[in-house]
Amino acid sequence: MDTIHLYGLRCYSNHGCLNEESVIGSEYIVNLAVKADIQTATETDDLTLTVDYVDLCRIAEREIKVRSKLIEHVANRIIHSVFQELALVQEVDLELKKINPPINGDVSYVSIEMNRKRSMK
Repeated sequence: MDTIHLYGLRCYSNHGCLNEESVIGSEYIVNLAVKADIQTATETDDLTLTVDYVDLCRIAEREIKVRSKLIEHVANRIIHSVFQELALVQEVDLELKKINPPINGDVSYVSIEMNRKRSMK
């Protein structure tokens, strides 16, 4: 298995449990790594035989725009959509960071990390 990375995708959205968060919003950073067998693409130079990072970016940006209370829910939606739309992907590692969360403390960010493998149904 080979790994394709998408690091530091910056997005703005309105996730959170507080009413203020739905109005003010916050910045989010997505780090994504997907595992896939892309050997044929390395030999043929054919984009259709690999995982296009443009698609990864599109999926993450689309899902992050849908408001949720929990970033865990957003991360799960991103992973689910990657599996649903990109057949070559066998495993997803995702980190979703919420920058400057509204908590009592000087915190740069909070994050959720998830790892999921494609189910063999």
